[in-house]
Amino acid sequence: MIDSLSFEPHEDGAPWVAYRQFCEHFLAPLTLMAYRDIRLSALLRADPDGVPLDLAKGLVPWRTRLNFGLLSHLHLHANAQRRHAGNEDDGAAAKSARISRSRLIALIGNLRGTVAGLSWKPHGTEWSDYADNTSYNDRATAEKARLVGEFVRGAPGTRAWDLGANTGRYSRIAADAGKRVLAWDIDPAAAERNYRAVRSEDRGDILPLILDLANPSPGIGWGGRERRSLLERANPDVVLALALIHHLAISRNVPLPMLMDLLATLAPYAVVEFVPKEDPMVHRLLATRRDVFPDYTLDGFRAAAGERFDIVNETSIEESPRVLFLLHRQGDRRQGDRRRGSVEA
Repeated sequence: MIDSLSFEPHEDGAPWVAYRQFCEHFLAPLTLMAYRDIRLSALLRADPDGVPLDLAKGLVPWRTRLNFGLLSHLHLHANAQRRHAGNEDDGAAAKSARISRSRLIALIGNLRGTVAGLSWKPHGTEWSDYADNTSYNDRATAEKARLVGEFVRGAPGTRAWDLGANTGRYSRIAADAGKRVLAWDIDPAAAERNYRAVRSEDRGDILPLILDLANPSPGIGWGGRERRSLLERANPDVVLALALIHHLAISRNVPLPMLMDLLATLAPYAVVEFVPKEDPMVHRLLATRRDVFPDYTLDGFRAAAGERFDIVNETSIEESPRVLFLLHRQGDRRQGDRRRGSVEA
């Protein structure tokens, strides 16, 4: 992240005014994720100004005090904040404090090394290996990949969202078809594996991010508008929902019409994979619960999709009960024709 509006000439002797902000926005969240639990990244949704250092100090394990960087920039920093909270004299002293250039460079170098020393190994989550353990055989996998590439190329535009991207197999197919892809997944380990692969491949056309589609990021900050909600920022030309619908419909109890409403809100085109109840993955989801989903059928999916989309293409995947759809949002073509007509007139 480069905050270009914060660039200014350095004044010799002046302290780094963004030190606290850096520790709360970057060091504290990364430390919590590395030492305690990767899911604590969600704290940034609750407080867009970063994780308070006293909170982070109370959550990280005691052994972090053995790390000089974390002892200095997190624990002792939090203690100093507590001591000086509400003291106007201390605030005035802080404003007049001076720091030599060599000490400032050492401070930033130590912060850099502390952050570089934080790491998290992506393992132990439910879906991090999902892409490699599906109900597809090799032939069906190849056929699905071919169809996804064909359907994505049939959707105009350059922006794609891969919802439930897992480790990014189909994000790469979309990117190779000329799209710039946001690759969303609920599983932190899957997103991390995808991110590391993207970095190693030196790709600039895929950005892996963590997202719970059933509970997306809301508008937060001042007036709920300082940082807009996910849906307000949505602008893809096509969304991919591959091996995703059954998780939302069965695990999260979202009716198919509501799922189609969301996809139609996000983009004019959608590539959707329907996984029927006879598929082993749906058997897995229903193994520990009662089947209360009478409308979760292929005909039920067609009916729900038909309320918001035209079905451009529907193709069964060879040697699999799954079906792949290319959908086009209803009304877009007619609106486009009217716009072209007005221009020609």
